[in-house]
Amino acid sequence: MNNETEAKQETLDLIQLVSFKIAEEEFGVNILIVQEINKMTEITKVPNSPDFIEGVINLRGRVIPVVNLRIKMGLKNKEYDKDTRIIIVEVAGKTVGFLVDSVSEVLRIPRNIIEPPPTMVAGVNSSYITAVGKLEDRLLILLDLDKILLQEEHAVLESVG
Repeated sequence: MNNETEAKQETLDLIQLVSFKIAEEEFGVNILIVQEINKMTEITKVPNSPDFIEGVINLRGRVIPVVNLRIKMGLKNKEYDKDTRIIIVEVAGKTVGFLVDSVSEVLRIPRNIIEPPPTMVAGVNSSYITAVGKLEDRLLILLDLDKILLQEEHAVLESVG
């Protein structure tokens, strides 16, 4: 193989992720589903919505529902701070914001350091964990945000947003 072919092959073997923290754990999602990352903004509460729905935000004239990933994952809620971010993604054809403690970085990691998840990872139900990435000094839990919401919860998002 020539150098150009090797470089192309190397690029194919990398995946790009946005990494973020919730509590002490570091998670990642495929960068292709991330539309943007926003600093904390005013969230309007929606009466009678499930506890994991933080509310809605106005994003350039569009009403976007915001899901609190801490609550959705069964973790204790915490106050927003200067690091709190809303990751705007496309989930099942709907634009949704996911509230996270902080966004770390954009990572390019080789596919060969990714393994299927163990049955239980970090106390999180593994049905929406796609894989675990073994980085030099830490583990990165890869999430499938499509699966984090149950079918009926997608319907709730439709009615909220």
